[in-house]
Amino acid sequence: MSSNVILLVEDELEIREMLRFSLERAGFEIIAVESGEEALRVLDGPLPRLVIIDWMLPGMSGIELARKLRRDSIATELPLIMLTARGEETDKLKSFDAGIDDYVTKPFSPKELIARIKALLRRSGASEDGLLSSGTLTLDTKSHRLAVGGEDVHIGPTEFRLLELLMRHPDRAFDRAQLLDRVWGRNVYVEERTVDVHVLRLRKALMPFGMDKLVETVRGVGYRFAARSRAEAC
Repeated sequence: MSSNVILLVEDELEIREMLRFSLERAGFEIIAVESGEEALRVLDGPLPRLVIIDWMLPGMSGIELARKLRRDSIATELPLIMLTARGEETDKLKSFDAGIDDYVTKPFSPKELIARIKALLRRSGASEDGLLSSGTLTLDTKSHRLAVGGEDVHIGPTEFRLLELLMRHPDRAFDRAQLLDRVWGRNVYVEERTVDVHVLRLRKALMPFGMDKLVETVRGVGYRFAARSRAEAC
């Protein structure tokens, strides 16, 4: 899944289509669903960058969905924005207690929502221009290009998603099961050693540039993306 994807959970067709139009014009890719149950099925695959949740959903409420995501080891860090007509302080506090990061009261302007999205992505460590960098290595998540010192490095789409996840969380160790869930998705059944194969391919592509040591093996755990300074010291 592209790193520019937003999951929109809104059951009112007019609002859903209005937001889809406005957010796509702002450069985002939108997956729109009508219920919390549908949202959870989408989130079994590769994660979007952010989720917008309407409070009043059929079946599972937006609050219930937020709580489920915050208890989920894979989706716990996803930025969440709540949309609601409920503007009382107690409602806002209930949202924040459920793990919502920002709260937008209906009626609202699409421009305000887009500004809130961009601000939340900045706070969560996502670059607005879609660039992730370490030394001379640059990953452009919008154009889906990897370069070292301005020279393009050709890697497959799975290696790209794997590197993107690791670079978004430098120095954090992921075990193989976590990498499978986040890169391949929980609805895809592959063996854990598949991760090792793709890490090997990624390192092979980075080796001519001396960047393969950035993807470190953590014994007994899995893999992490090293801070550039530490990799240079190796």
